[in-house]
Amino acid sequence: MVRAELFFILLGFSLVLAAAAQYENYNFRSFPREDVMPLSAAYSLALDQYAAGNWTESVRYLELSLRLHRLLRDSVRLCMRHCDGSTGYESESSWSLRVRVYWHVMMRASCLKKCGSHFPALHPPGPGRETMEDFRTRAPYRYLYTAYSKMNDLQRAVPCAYTYLQKNPDDQDMNRLMEQHKSQYDLDGYLTDHEQRPYEGSFLKGVKLAGSGDYSSSIEHMEDALRLYLHEYELCQAECEWTSQPSAVSDVYPVLADACVEALRCKLKCEENLMPNVGGYLVENFMATIYHYLQYAYYKLNDGRSAVPCASSYCLFEPEDQVMKQNLLYYQAYSQQWGLEPVHFTPRTEALTHYNQTVTQKQMLEFVENYLELDVEDFLGPEEAALGASDSPDVEFEGMGDYEESIYASWRQPKGKGDAGESDI
Repeated sequence: MVRAELFFILLGFSLVLAAAAQYENYNFRSFPREDVMPLSAAYSLALDQYAAGNWTESVRYLELSLRLHRLLRDSVRLCMRHCDGSTGYESESSWSLRVRVYWHVMMRASCLKKCGSHFPALHPPGPGRETMEDFRTRAPYRYLYTAYSKMNDLQRAVPCAYTYLQKNPDDQDMNRLMEQHKSQYDLDGYLTDHEQRPYEGSFLKGVKLAGSGDYSSSIEHMEDALRLYLHEYELCQAECEWTSQPSAVSDVYPVLADACVEALRCKLKCEENLMPNVGGYLVENFMATIYHYLQYAYYKLNDGRSAVPCASSYCLFEPEDQVMKQNLLYYQAYSQQWGLEPVHFTPRTEALTHYNQTVTQKQMLEFVENYLELDVEDFLGPEEAALGASDSPDVEFEGMGDYEESIYASWRQPKGKGDAGESDI
């Protein structure tokens, strides 16, 4: 029964992946068995060959590593979705709370273990944190750029550099190299982001359409970007429940606490990990930006009943934005003309759900850190703890209510309801 159920889930899931696969030669459903190996092993081979100057072999294993990383991610997502929809977790009402918690944990673990057994990418050993961090920051694409450049294959090198820069726009050396290529060659058609997510394309189209005055089409793409982003955010959150490393502690509760803390930290980084790059700037408060554009576009179409909930949603993430506060005061003053009721001045459901989820996760982590006094090395390890100590103490939670002013200045976003603004995009 499990095999049959998984097959149909896999079939539907893989059809979506096959259509959306952005890196060449990758197919989730028909990944070659002979290419399956531990991600850490493939990546280590790639770096060894890179260090030795064996560029062809380095490229081979770097590309394989990227496909294995995608295979691992897609396998995790499939199993998490499968077990989220599985039944049989129900416990007896007569059981104590502790027993019900144990039951739920065991049933969840059993489902994930059975599902993972069907996918070779999920077989141990799993990749370490350092390896996963390299893929999160797109470091393999920087290595690929260098390797392809050494092989005089700029047609493949340039897209790798571009992909890397979408996640690392402040890398001055790579920016300088890209500018050199642009001055020497026509790169039209080669500035491809191999890791672009669907919501990024929808968002960019929405921005351009708003700039051209096609507000109706802009709304369509912005609403689509919001839906796709929330879906990707949900999958990112689910991945965090898989990535926890086994603890060496033998007691049950410290093990559960370590796993929960690691998952919370991972979940609070989903917003950072999913930030799109628009015109060389990372959009640090992406949902607020979408609601900003939606409010403005709905206003231009004289649809106040749709504009006001977007403005209220924006204020969840940017509570100190004076311009949007003035917009809301305007709508309140002319409620009768706009046909507005008090219910229209509440945030949209998905915005409130997302905001409450993020705030709750932040509060839970702060509680653990402040009151349970867990040392950062308990769940990160000494090397990552030392690495994190060099960052700003607020870096974990940047993005919530901290919208980057430079993005406003660069894009010249609409400042008010009647200000069409301009776009550099």
